[in-house]
Amino acid sequence: MITFTYRFKIKASKKQVEQIEQYLDICRGVYNYAHAERLAWLESRKSRVDRCSIISEYIIPADTPFPSYNKQAKSLTEAKKKFPHLKLVNAQC
Repeated sequence: MITFTYRFKIKASKKQVEQIEQYLDICRGVYNYAHAERLAWLESRKSRVDRCSIISEYIIPADTPFPSYNKQAKSLTEAKKKFPHLKLVNAQC
């Protein structure tokens, strides 16, 4: 069996490059926010079983559920109403 590999190079105009960079900035910001939200939840629950931590305390209430994908997707939908620049990027990206 012979397998062919193709390489493509995008020759974008200056305007297209700016738009692509803007989309990537928005996507990166959304991803980093969601990732930080999950890390903050995990960090707030780190503690040794036999003692309380002197260094850190709960920064998130103890009864707050883990920020699952569905919860974060719903909050992103609500954030798009508050921050219109998030609507520039397609939801399926």
